[in-house]
Amino acid sequence: MSAQSVQGQAGSPEAGAGPAARPRRGSGRRLVMTLILAGVIVGLVRVFVVQTFVIPSGSMEPGLQIGDRVIVSRLDYRFGSMQRGDVVVFDGDGVFADPEPSGSLLARVGRGVANALGSPVGETDFVKRVIGVAGDHVVCCDTEGRVTVNGHAVDEPYVHPGDVPSETPFDVTVPAGRLWMMGDHRSSSADSRDHLGDPGGGMVPVDRVVGRVVAVWWPWDRATGVGRPATSSSVSGPSGAGLVTTETAPRAASPGLEGLP
Repeated sequence: MSAQSVQGQAGSPEAGAGPAARPRRGSGRRLVMTLILAGVIVGLVRVFVVQTFVIPSGSMEPGLQIGDRVIVSRLDYRFGSMQRGDVVVFDGDGVFADPEPSGSLLARVGRGVANALGSPVGETDFVKRVIGVAGDHVVCCDTEGRVTVNGHAVDEPYVHPGDVPSETPFDVTVPAGRLWMMGDHRSSSADSRDHLGDPGGGMVPVDRVVGRVVAVWWPWDRATGVGRPATSSSVSGPSGAGLVTTETAPRAASPGLEGLP
């Protein structure tokens, strides 16, 4: 009886399946751990290195088109300076958009996770071009209809063909820790100009900036890097460096330059 029991355990199909099943369970665990690790890595990359966004409007045409997928570098401003002319994504909640309700703790955690993974989390993310940085005196327009920064006319080859630099006059000085933002499609962009009368005067806090748009990766036929225009200059205070007049630089649309609502 005992011998039969041992023989049955060793020779039965069920017994034979045991040793084979254990490696399969081990392989399954390894697969799950690999997928979890890959997910964590992707999440960390999106949080600390790059994030992707979809362009939902034409406010940054002609450079960025509706439906373009763009790559935003989160490292750019960790190791370098913000510059005039940069195309950036920023959180406009309470600045360019009405504050979103905080909701429950679980809802806030869910939005945070979705944001880390690059999923849509609302309509408060914007893409605009940095026109003025802290200390800049930004005016529109001079006698020739151009935007000036610290008294220097700015050449803006990225502005939508047919648009003027601004139909809304303004004369502002950018406070410390703030940015003056404008879209490239000036006649179809709700930007700092539209919020002059709001608290903060339409200025975007620097700490709301997610990162700099560095490339369009989709659709493939529009895939291109998004560089910095020759007219840009460092955030390190007011100066005329990097600003050129329209007489010294030709006006031509540069493909692959802009973005969101």
